[in-house]
Amino acid sequence: MAKTKTYKVNGMDCTSCAMMIESDLEDEGIKAKCSFAKETLEVEDNGKLDEDKIKKVVEDSGYSLSTN
Repeated sequence: MAKTKTYKVNGMDCTSCAMMIESDLEDEGIKAKCSFAKETLEVEDNGKLDEDKIKKVVEDSGYSLSTN
């Protein structure tokens, strides 16, 4: 069973924002679940998690990601 890592996402205005982030990450081969209501992003950690890549995809989508 894969582990997940949770991040805080800032700047989302609606559920469409969360769906766009999920889609953009999926395009990069990253399995993720984003929640507008919780302002969180859960990413499947297969042991090769690249936080810099995740952060770049989220920021390129127009949002900010807290990795702390």
